[in-house]
Amino acid sequence: MAGVPDRNYLLSVFQKVDKDRSGAIDALELQTALSNGNWTPFNPDTVRLMIGMFDKANKNVITFEDFIHLWKYVTDWQQVFRSFDRDNSNNINKEELKTCLTTFGYRFSEPFFDVLMQKFDRTRKGVIYFDDFIQCCIVLQTMTAAFKELDEGKTGIATVSYEQFMMATTKIF
Repeated sequence: MAGVPDRNYLLSVFQKVDKDRSGAIDALELQTALSNGNWTPFNPDTVRLMIGMFDKANKNVITFEDFIHLWKYVTDWQQVFRSFDRDNSNNINKEELKTCLTTFGYRFSEPFFDVLMQKFDRTRKGVIYFDDFIQCCIVLQTMTAAFKELDEGKTGIATVSYEQFMMATTKIF
């Protein structure tokens, strides 16, 4: 789906998942609209992260206008995911994740890629599914932005107090 999807189609999807007809959808309702491509429900933590990103009113729900932007965000990530899922397995293994994140400009050690796999491989099968891939990328982007704020000299090294560290990391979750 290149570009912006048909507004009428998105409205029909939105209305289908807006079970209580409130004009806004919460995380549980949104979860029913999203697909992993492997018949499993979308990770609730990923759904909550995305609601937080697109909820302009800060009410833990998104309106139809927010939903349009979120849908585009998800489809853009889907294209990225598919481009790095070299074997078309509907998941990303460690090597594919390394290729992806290196392409994004991250320079992580082998042990850190192991940590990422441990954190985002919910099935413990050595692979990351689409929803967890989105979560991984959101967490990395958020942590990177928080670090850059603390790295005043732009040297890749930051000296922070415990409270500064806690403030920076609590923005992620």
